[in-house]
Amino acid sequence: MDRAEYILNEFGRAGIELTDEKAKKLDMLSGFLVEYNKRVNLTSITEFGDIVEKHFIDSILPFTMLDIPKNSSFIDVGTGAGFPSLPLLIWREDLRGTLVDSLEKRCVYLQKACELLGIKAEIIHARGEELGRIRREEFDLACARAVAALPTLSEYCVPFVKVGGLFAALKSVNEDPNDAMSALEALGAKLEATKDYKLLNGDPRRLVIIKKVRQTPTKYPRSSANIKKKPL
Repeated sequence: MDRAEYILNEFGRAGIELTDEKAKKLDMLSGFLVEYNKRVNLTSITEFGDIVEKHFIDSILPFTMLDIPKNSSFIDVGTGAGFPSLPLLIWREDLRGTLVDSLEKRCVYLQKACELLGIKAEIIHARGEELGRIRREEFDLACARAVAALPTLSEYCVPFVKVGGLFAALKSVNEDPNDAMSALEALGAKLEATKDYKLLNGDPRRLVIIKKVRQTPTKYPRSSANIKKKPL
């Protein structure tokens, strides 16, 4: 079994449909990530099987639980090495992605990865709380993976979302979404659903789905210092 076939097999086991061409693109992304990681620290996960499960499947599986209309726009806040956004854009080529990270060297990697894979995406070098004061209520969906605690993460992400849109937080099962209720109320959002699931190796995951129900007050997001000093 070659690497692309392995990817197809593992995605099939996870219940995710994938074409041969998309499996080959994910294989290319894996190789590029490992090579680039030798020069720039992007991830501690470098074994091929682990990349497929803990980066690729972990990036796409939660979005199989969401109804994302065709041609929707999304923003990945604090994307790091491009997860979940790069696998998501390979799997759903119709989506319009904006990838945001505060480190320029990661943004350079993301741009090169997109060029290699033929992915059309907007790459922005910025802090989420600063960009959130400019690109307000512009996206159908915001997402983030392992960035911060949910009350803080919501302040970073909810301002980007259109009223009626969603914020999908990819979290561990150790975090209680109820801890973010006061933050969501302040930001004009509500908890829509919480979905717990497992990766193929049994690792537990939690998808927290938040709906934007009204405009976010213009005072949010606050400065990074204020967010850290006094979380909502």
